[in-house]
This record gives sequence, structure tokens and C-alpha cells, in this order.
Amino acid sequence: MKSKLPALPKPIRSDGEVARTRLLDASMRLFAERGFAKTSTRELATRAGVNISAISYYFGDKAGLYRAVFNDPRTNPEIDPALFANPDTPLRDALHMLIKGLIDPLKAGDLMQCCAKMHFREMLEPTGVWLEEIDRVIRPAHNGLVALLCRHLELARADDDVHRLAFAISGLGVTLMVSSDPIHVLRPSLIASPSAIDAYSHRMADFAMAMFHAERQRRTEPARKRQTPKP
Repeated sequence: MKSKLPALPKPIRSDGEVARTRLLDASMRLFAERGFAKTSTRELATRAGVNISAISYYFGDKAGLYRAVFNDPRTNPEIDPALFANPDTPLRDALHMLIKGLIDPLKAGDLMQCCAKMHFREMLEPTGVWLEEIDRVIRPAHNGLVALLCRHLELARADDDVHRLAFAISGLGVTLMVSSDPIHVLRPSLIASPSAIDAYSHRMADFAMAMFHAERQRRTEPARKRQTPKP
């Protein structure tokens, strides 16, 4: 009986850049399906159609490959804190660049869905790379955004509400990344094309500015009118 499964790609030289990309793509899918511990290096090489030595050649070992896949800039871009440092950049432009950087990976299609599943698996079956990312990438970006908001709110230092605002703004992009499945079901046109994703990022920037203006107005109201609940 003829197999209904697609033929595996022919192995290619491990010193070609194509091999590295194929390893990243295949590993993203396998790690998303099975997690780190249950995926063997032989399976990774076979799925990618490369010699098993390509893993050590490019990434050192399975752990190095996993870290490279987790941090692949095509699906998990880093937000450079310098984005928020230029005082001449209008606030909306800076917020739009932040949100665009967070949601542009959706243009990678099903690879981005695998990345989201891999992140969920990492939280359930931690290897440590998620905590590394928080310290190495998320903390500097968050602190840069907080400094930007303080500058525009004319504050000498950040309080809890500035941090809340920063998390809420970045959440506009992060939420889209983790809720793409419901969007595909409920309103697929919102992220159906690169132009739709670009339109989404622009609208999210408008929403971010609305949150900023609400916080600034709250701070300028007389103290007796404030109704901030006590923790």
C-alpha cells in the first residue's frame, strides 16, 4: 500500500545555511508538539532532512537548538530599549513601533502559532529559557517603556500606576499573540494578511495613546476627585 505521508526531504549538507533554517523550522514544530524532553535529536534531524551532525555544527547540542528556536527573531523579536530613548520621537510613534514589533511575527503564519504553543509548553514544562528571556529581553524593554512614559507624564520616577500602564500598553500586542486562534475563528479578517496586521498595529497605537491620556488626566485631576481603589 502506498504511503499517504509526504516524502521526507533529502538530506543536505550541514554546512549550508538552508540546513540551519530547515532545522529551526522543523524544530519549532516538533518542540511545540512534544516539548523539549520528549523530542530526540534524531527526530529533529529527520524532520528537517539534514544530517544529525548539523545540530552540533550550528547549535552545539539539543539545548542550544532549543534556545535558538525559542529566541528565533522571526517569531520572537527583541524590543530594543533604545526605541524609547530618543526624546524627539513622538510618543505615538514609539508606541506604534513597540506594538508593531510585537505583532509583526504573525506574518510568519503557522510558524508563529507553533512559537506560541512552544511558549505555553515552556511555561508548563520549564527549561529555564523563559526566565532568561524575562531578564535579558523583557526587563530592559519594560524599563525603557516606563522611562518613556515617565518622560511624557513629567514624572521624576515611576510609581505602580506607570508600571500598570506600561504592562497594559505592551499587553495590546502580547494579547494578540496568544489569542490568534479565537481571532481566526471569530474575526479572521483582522489578521488575514500583512496589511491587516499593519492596520491592527496602528489601531492598537491609538488605543495605547487613549490609555496614556486617561492616566495623564487622572493625575491632573484634583485629589478629591480621584477614586483610585486601595490595594
